[in-house]
This record gives sequence, C-alpha cells and structure tokens, in this order.
Amino acid sequence: MNKGILSGVAAYAMWGFFPIYWKLLQQVPALQLLGHRIGWSFGLLMIYIVLSRQWHDFRSLAFHGKTIGIYAVAGVLLSINWLIYVWGVNADFIVETSLGYFINPLLSVLFGVIFLRERLRPTQWIPVALAAIGVAYLTYTYGRLPWIALSLAFSFGLYGLVKKLSPLGSVYGLTLETGIVFPVALIYLAVVQLNDTGAFLRAGLTVDLLLIGAGIVTTIPLLMFASAAKQIPLNMIGVLQYLAPTIQFLIGVFVYKEVFDHTRLIGFSIVWLALVIFWVENIMAHRAPVAPVPEPGEG
Repeated sequence: MNKGILSGVAAYAMWGFFPIYWKLLQQVPALQLLGHRIGWSFGLLMIYIVLSRQWHDFRSLAFHGKTIGIYAVAGVLLSINWLIYVWGVNADFIVETSLGYFINPLLSVLFGVIFLRERLRPTQWIPVALAAIGVAYLTYTYGRLPWIALSLAFSFGLYGLVKKLSPLGSVYGLTLETGIVFPVALIYLAVVQLNDTGAFLRAGLTVDLLLIGAGIVTTIPLLMFASAAKQIPLNMIGVLQYLAPTIQFLIGVFVYKEVFDHTRLIGFSIVWLALVIFWVENIMAHRAPVAPVPEPGEG
C-alpha cells in the first residue's frame, strides 16, 4: 500500500474517531469547545507555517481583499459545522451526525448543479433522489427533520462549494479561515474566563490538555489529507471519504449504545444504497470509452 493511501486512510480514520475525543470533553459547553478548537488550530497552523518557512508565501497569497472575503465566508461555515458537530456528539446524536456526512457527497453534487451549472448524467439523479427519499423516511420515523444531519450536510456542502472557488491550498486555507474567526473566538473565551464560567484552567489538567489538543487533532489529519491528495487519484479520495462517517456510525451504535432500531436501519439503508449507486455509476462512467475526436474536416 503506497504512502498516499496510508495517509488518506489515517486522516479519515482520525476524523472517524473524533466522537470519542469530544466525548472526553462532554462537560465543556460546545461554544467553548469551538473557541478552543479555532484558537489552538490557528496557533498550531501558524507555528507550522513559520517553522516550515512558508510565511512569506502564505502572506503573499492570502493577504488580498477578495481572498480574505472568500475565506471569511468559509470560516463562518466551518465554525457552524464544527459547533453543530461537537454539540451533536456530546448530546448523544453521533449516529445522526454520521448521517450528515453520508449525505454530504450527494448534496455537494446537487450544489454543483444549482450554483455552478454543472450537468448530471441521467443516472446520477437516481442516487440523489434516493437520498432525498431516505431523509424523508427518517423525518417521518423520527417525527422531526433530522436537522443535525441536514445542518452538517448543508454547512459542509456550502463550505466545500466556497472552497472550490477559493485560490489557496488546504493548509493555507484553513490557516486563513481560522485566523479570520480567531479574534471572535479569543474575545468569547476571554469573556467566559473573566466570568469564571470558562473550563480552561478550572476543570483540571486533563481537560486543559484535551482543549489544547483540539488544535492537534484538527491539524494533523488535515496535513495527512493534504499529503494524500497529492499522491493518490481523486476517485480514491472519494472512496476513502466514507470511512469517517462509517467509523462514527459504528462508534455511536456499538460504543455509546445510541438507539438504532429497524426504522432507522431502513432509512440509513436507503441513503447507503444511494451512495453505492453513486459510487458505481461514477466508476462505470469514468471507465466508459471516450469517443474519438473527429479530425478537422471529418463528419
């Protein structure tokens, strides 16, 4: 197995085991977890950029009005996604958070059609329609919209759309995104510390180390993913991306014993079937022989 695949598997596996990490910080409010994740991630990324002597390149590429505007939007969307995810995990909705990331690839395809005027092959509409049916079924059986899953899927899907239009690579991009929202996070954390409601330095050494570690567990898989993306084909990345929600789902059901009855199984199975059809259709389409381009004067 080549280094790129190993890096990709490691990155998505780390993302998959995220629920266990956040569960260790269940006593800390989600907003504080978000603030620390933004703050320590930004700090660690800046250290990485400076120590790897990339500061000059980063500054020359990032400090432009249009670029900052794009990444401000990305930073807000990513913050919303992180907040909902951490809250969902610690409120015992790990299974539903995993559903959001199962839905996300299909939603991203739909965003491409709506916002980028991309065209879907007729067979690509089948998995999109199936995913919608699966969500509708789960809505009916839950007695409510699976809003955590949909919020995660929409926020991350829109984040991906913004990133598709953005000029920076993944490391520089996340550094700029977290840097833009960092002042807000810092002010919020300062306020809760002054109000004696902040968990940092008050809830014990273990909690302090885990809060600082939020930056590490955010940046390490990102760097691994960036390495993998350069070494393996995009279709392989597409396969690996389902590893994270699969691990999250298994952790929710078998580690934290969240409810997963036969009605939820039916709804999830419809979404999983949609993903299988989507994946197989993409493989078949890319393997189809391309018609020869006519020479000038032909046809």
